Amino acid sequence: MKFYSRRRRLPTVIIVSLIDIFVILLIFVLVTTTFKRDQPQVVITLPKTDAGAVGEAPTEPIKLTIDKDDNMYLDGKQLGVDDLKPALEKIMTDTPNRPLALNGDTKASFGFIIKVLGILKEAGVKDIPAFTEKK
Repeated sequence: MKFYSRRRRLPTVIIVSLIDIFVILLIFVLVTTTFKRDQPQVVITLPKTDAGAVGEAPTEPIKLTIDKDDNMYLDGKQLGVDDLKPALEKIMTDTPNRPLALNGDTKASFGFIIKVLGILKEAGVKDIPAFTEKK
């Protein structure tokens, strides 16, 4: 007994419509991409006066450093967690406008850094910039 099977047509890909779709996508990408251009600098001339006041030079910030072993250093001197608040309060009363900078190692534990930030908040430190290094 001989069975006849239908010959299947091989599927064909309509290239013309695919080319249209790719052209539209290419146009979309080109239109929506922002190209980085050098911005022209604005040159301004500030007014000059003899009656102006000279501003104060920025003071050196208080450096609080936390290393990978969760040791704290305040301006280069090692401190414990319990000694941080009194030392900060003493420095803040001596020089009230001196900013604080926090340097933390990437391997320092997150819980320890949060504990230190809580102590800084209790000591009255408002703005705490954290410094990073370029690779």
